[in-house]
Amino acid sequence: MTDPHPPSRLFSPAREEAEVANQPTSSPQTEDPAYRLAFQDMDFLLREDLRAVRFQLELLKPELMMNEANIGSTFVMYGSARIPEPGKADALISAASTDSQRAVAERLKAKSKYYDEARKLARMASRCGTDENGKRQFVVCSGGGPSIMEAANRGAADEGVDSIGLNIVLPHEQLPNPYVTPSLSFQFHYFSLRKMHFLLRARAVAVFPGGFGTFDEGFELLTLIQTGKIKPIPIMLFGREFWERVISFEALVEEGVISPDDLKLFKFVETAEEAWEHVCQAYGDEEPLGCGK
Repeated sequence: MTDPHPPSRLFSPAREEAEVANQPTSSPQTEDPAYRLAFQDMDFLLREDLRAVRFQLELLKPELMMNEANIGSTFVMYGSARIPEPGKADALISAASTDSQRAVAERLKAKSKYYDEARKLARMASRCGTDENGKRQFVVCSGGGPSIMEAANRGAADEGVDSIGLNIVLPHEQLPNPYVTPSLSFQFHYFSLRKMHFLLRARAVAVFPGGFGTFDEGFELLTLIQTGKIKPIPIMLFGREFWERVISFEALVEEGVISPDDLKLFKFVETAEEAWEHVCQAYGDEEPLGCGK
C-alpha cells in the first residue's frame, strides 16, 4: 500500500457492477430471472409490491435533477390543453361541422387571448436571474403539454432561459411541447408525485381557464393553503368571467362550506402585467422581482 491517501470508496460503483453483470454468460442459474441484479430487473421493479419504491424513485429523480440544475423556485402555470394560440383559433371554427361544435370553437377562440397572456407572463418571470447562492428563481414550470402549457414554456424560450415540463403518461399520447428544456422535461406515472413536484418549489401560481385537470391542481393548492399544510403564495386566476361562469365562489360562502376569508386566497386577473404586479406586492423585496418589469 503506497498511496498515503485513503480511497474515496471501497465498493465498486453500481454502474460498474451492472456492466459486469451484463456480460454474456450461459448456465441455468445465470439465465433465470432470479439471478438478475434487483435494480436491473424490470419485472421485479414493476411488481405490485414495489409500488412504494417506485413512488420514491419518481419523487427522487426530478428532485435530484432540479437540484443539480440549481432550481431555487418556480412560477407554476396551470391551464387547458385545448385553448389554441390566437393564430390557430379560426381553424377550429372552420373545422366545426355542427352548430354546437361551432359554438364551442368560438368560445375557445375567445379564450385564445390567454395563450398570449401566459406567454407574456412567462417572459416576465424568466427575466429573474439567480440569487446570492446561485439558485435560479421563478423558473417557469408547466404540465409540459400543449396550449396554455406550451405558451408558458414558449415564453421562457423567448427569453432564452430554461423551463420545466412535468408530463404525465396518458392513454392518449401527449408528448412534451417543443419549448420545454430537454434536461428539465420529466415524465410521471403517478399524478400525486407530479402534483407534489408542481408545488415543492412553487412561489407563485397562475391558473388559466381549463378543465378537470386544471380544477384538480388549482383547487388542491387552495385546499393546502386553506388547511395550513403549506404557506400562502400568490395565486392568480386568469379570466374572472370564465371562473364565475363555471363555479360560484360566492355560493360556496353562502352555503357555509367555505369562509369569506377563503376568497382572499386567490386573485382574479386578466393580464400578465396585473398578475406580475400581484406577485411583486406579495413578496416586496424578499425575491428578485425587479426582473419581471
